[in-house]
Amino acid sequence: MAVRHRLIQATPQAVWDVLADGSQYARWVVGPSEVTPRSGQWPRTGATIAYEVRLGPLRLTNESVVRHTVEGSLLEIEAKAGRLGTARISVELRPWGEQCLVIVDEHPLRGPGGLMHNVGVEALLQIRHRAMLARLAHLCEAETGGQCRPDPSDTAGSVGYGHGSGRA
Repeated sequence: MAVRHRLIQATPQAVWDVLADGSQYARWVVGPSEVTPRSGQWPRTGATIAYEVRLGPLRLTNESVVRHTVEGSLLEIEAKAGRLGTARISVELRPWGEQCLVIVDEHPLRGPGGLMHNVGVEALLQIRHRAMLARLAHLCEAETGGQCRPDPSDTAGSVGYGHGSGRA
């Protein structure tokens, strides 16, 4: 089970706004392109979007279905990858000061994807999730225009950075 998290410099509402916009799905999820709404209203339970995944000359038509949602804090989808099977992907949003802690949890549900799930596949999912969370952070932080700042340096346990601290 691949679980990864990232602290995003945006409010949970700003992050939810990106997740709730199905047209932005391919901008933050690694792999899909040409997203097309199929049924329902994203991100309501039962809504589906179709997309293409390109692996070199190979083109796969896949879809994602919203299986469970708690507006503003949780989006659980089932990604259907044809003959490869399906996976459950959960994106949880937690307020963290003025920021948002995003936790992604993915594991196979059906098909050969579950049978082939091993340490190597887990490592690839971790790399994919790192890229996915970086894309999501970029979208969310660009949307907020820097309105959300890290906790002030006078907060207990915070670290202040000064000239020559090595922070770029």
